[in-house]
Amino acid sequence: MAATTLVIVESAAKAKTIGKFLGKGYKIKASVGHIKDLPKSKLGIDLENNFDPQYITIRGKGSLLKEIKEEAQKASRVLLATDPDREGEAIAWHLQNAIKLAPEEKCRIEFNEITRDAVKNAIRNSRPVDLDRVNAQQARRVMDRLVGYNLSPLLWSKVRKGLSAGRVQSVVIRLICEREEEIRNFVPEEYWTIEAVLRNGQGKDFAARVTSKGDQKIEIGSAAEKDEIVKNIQQARLMVNRVEKKEKRKKASPPFITSTLQQEAARRLNFYSKRTMKVAQELYEGLEIGKEGTIGLITYLRTDSTRVASVAQTEAIDYIRAHYGAQFAPAVANEYKSKQGAQDAHEAIRPTSASRSPESIKEFLSRDQYRLYKLIWERFLASQMTAAVFDTVSVEISAGQYGLRASSSQLKFAGYKKVYNDSEEEEGKNYIPELEKGDQLELRALKPEQHFTQPPPRFGEASLVKLLEEKNIGRPSTYAPIIDTILKRNYVERENKQFVPTELGFIVVDLLKEHFAGIVDVEFTARMEENLDMIEEGELNWKQAVDSFYRPFAEDLEKASALVQKVEIKDEEAGKDCPECGKPMLIKHGRFGKFMACSGFPDCRHTESFNEEVGVECPLCGGAIVALKSKKGRRFFGCSNYPNCEFRSWNKPTGEKCPACGDILVEKQNRSKDSAAVCHNPECKYSKEMRL
Repeated sequence: MAATTLVIVESAAKAKTIGKFLGKGYKIKASVGHIKDLPKSKLGIDLENNFDPQYITIRGKGSLLKEIKEEAQKASRVLLATDPDREGEAIAWHLQNAIKLAPEEKCRIEFNEITRDAVKNAIRNSRPVDLDRVNAQQARRVMDRLVGYNLSPLLWSKVRKGLSAGRVQSVVIRLICEREEEIRNFVPEEYWTIEAVLRNGQGKDFAARVTSKGDQKIEIGSAAEKDEIVKNIQQARLMVNRVEKKEKRKKASPPFITSTLQQEAARRLNFYSKRTMKVAQELYEGLEIGKEGTIGLITYLRTDSTRVASVAQTEAIDYIRAHYGAQFAPAVANEYKSKQGAQDAHEAIRPTSASRSPESIKEFLSRDQYRLYKLIWERFLASQMTAAVFDTVSVEISAGQYGLRASSSQLKFAGYKKVYNDSEEEEGKNYIPELEKGDQLELRALKPEQHFTQPPPRFGEASLVKLLEEKNIGRPSTYAPIIDTILKRNYVERENKQFVPTELGFIVVDLLKEHFAGIVDVEFTARMEENLDMIEEGELNWKQAVDSFYRPFAEDLEKASALVQKVEIKDEEAGKDCPECGKPMLIKHGRFGKFMACSGFPDCRHTESFNEEVGVECPLCGGAIVALKSKKGRRFFGCSNYPNCEFRSWNKPTGEKCPACGDILVEKQNRSKDSAAVCHNPECKYSKEMRL
């Protein structure tokens, strides 16, 4: 029998792609994720024996593991090609032990992209399993289990059955709750802006804004102050004090890392993090692309490094020269610094080939795959292009004791913006005519406008991910499952794509803050992430790290079990009677959210789905508008008289009519997170600012 090499990967899709590269002499098997884990039925950690984890074969994986062992016995060589991260290293370690490969054997291969060259190069450079990486993953798993399996029963007994608490998810809920408290406690303050329409000697108009009084920046806090300033400027002589013209160069943003990909996919594509990671995994593992066959389209999707291989940079620059012109290609390849503390284990997320444009493979991709691949390809290509160049003009104007400023930015050379526009710059909106110092100006109009300060916005998918990255909470690969968990547990809800804490979320966070300060402390959680990095670098023993975490936690747990009082979450009255027995209906909380049930339970078991009324009448039939959820969990608003009335809107109706066309107004947020009431009619562009 010919010698064969067994290659074990994590997923069937990855196995299919690699199998087509390697051909005869290789057998590919997929472990389908982890084969071993801690048991679900008990803690699974020996607290008396230095936190030794008690791993068992995952239920349903027994026959698959048996097949892998049999194939390993037949093979002349076994290679473990699980994902190139801590979790992948841990899976490889479990496989190594199950197959009984020697600890020092060079059985581990890893690659940043699933292409023929990358896979074959990895096989030529096999190495032993990295136990430091394995231990970093074990430490995370053990600490998360210690928290989850000790705190969750406490919450069941003191708050409600079915709850869970996690080491990282609890911190995330705290951040969302604290932001909501900021919003509730916010007191709006009045302020004014004054815009002047000015005309130069050649009869050309432009706009400037009042910015200072004397040498001090001005803040206009009342109508009386505004009136005084308007009166003084109307009587003043307006003159140009300074004109500054500059050329500004703007460099492209770096290629994506995991967190920035999640943020941009949320902003541009309306993808939640879970959806982004699912589609990115498909692009990474490989798809059938016509004559090219099955190939991975992007590099590994879990990374915190902006580093790019020199061969990929060269290919990108060649593509840019050929398709956009030499002026768009830099003389020296662009380099980007990764954030401080980045592991830098893998390259940035980029296409495996810059020459594989989105349009050239569109027919082979699903809609989601095409849109995400296009985003990744454009961001990477732009990162290798020349800077955009702007002509900027800044003008300072005096009006008696007041100062006004006008500025403008005109795009002179597109540079990387030819491919990817990564900013919301309003280029060329305020044209400024030719002006010189000493020019006299004519005042055409003054436009005062009243504003009110706005509270900080609630977190959306992109802003929450950005905050978690800034605070070093969790790792980018964990953001999607964390968000998914806190939604499923009803600690937070999504409203208009923003996270809103529930009463349950506030109760749990308050309890944890009082009795488990370390668990929900942002800085403490960030330090634990740093400890995990030190374990991976071989600078810290993983069991010592777990011990230093667990001892104070165990003390807090013992105290809390005695001190925490039972929290009673009263059911709300639904405002209607049971149609079967006439007793009042109550709003209750179940595994899948709110529902209505008869207060006569258990004698009467009548239940109904709960649709929250928003206090607005349906514009079509006068019925109550209620908040609903689509099959994918997206919130929308509809009439309670459905199906007799089919009114539907993704945005919450305000109860007002549009003064322009008579349709209804709905709440909507712009990119700056400011709320506005806009017309429901897509052909009507009416909009007005809303005060919270």
